[in-house]
Amino acid sequence: MKAITPEMEYLSTRQSAKVLQVSLGTVQKMVELGELIAWKTRGGHRRILASSLNQQLQRRKRAMRQKTTQNCIAMGIFRRIENGEELKESIQDWQLKVDMDIAIDSLEGLMKAVSIAPDLIFLDALIPPVEQVHLIHYLSKNKDTQHIPILVDEGFIKLHPGVIVLADENSGGVRPPSTESIQEELENGLIELNPLIIGYPETDPEQDPSINYKKNRHELLEPIFIEALSRKCA
Repeated sequence: MKAITPEMEYLSTRQSAKVLQVSLGTVQKMVELGELIAWKTRGGHRRILASSLNQQLQRRKRAMRQKTTQNCIAMGIFRRIENGEELKESIQDWQLKVDMDIAIDSLEGLMKAVSIAPDLIFLDALIPPVEQVHLIHYLSKNKDTQHIPILVDEGFIKLHPGVIVLADENSGGVRPPSTESIQEELENGLIELNPLIIGYPETDPEQDPSINYKKNRHELLEPIFIEALSRKCA
């Protein structure tokens, strides 16, 4: 298989076929279906964007990994690295086998979610509510992530109707156009009517953050992970 080097911005149809190990006809069909991004030169030769080829290769790797492992592939977006590590450690005691990847900010989380396409996505309760709304919005819109269950804190689900309004009040009422569209999506059931949004036990900020409390709370997550997987398969 021919490798795509960093300096390569686009490839010919023949080069693309070698990279993907498929026929020229298959590459042409992938372009027609929108699976590969391409354009034609003045001479009529088709050029295919290297980044779209890389995306296809990543999808193949994900598909192969999902075929060869029975583990649940999860991704958690956290505010603090220690929270992610605590959950990963607790997961080791579950009967459900979970491979969890961790992101520590929303941008990294969105990029990883598109690249990995996990079986489920876990949003930590410490992520600010407005930021969680934006994460759900973008994950629900992207074709690579829109069918992935998202686990969120039950406290956030209770709060969300007033999230955008509260954010407006705190910012002096200045609302960017993107927020307008997200507010409309909230009103149309972005969260409460979405079967792929699943709540996990509400985090009590006044609860003593002892090791036992965290362990017990994490144990409650296992059946919720299983529920999320069943909804993805439905």
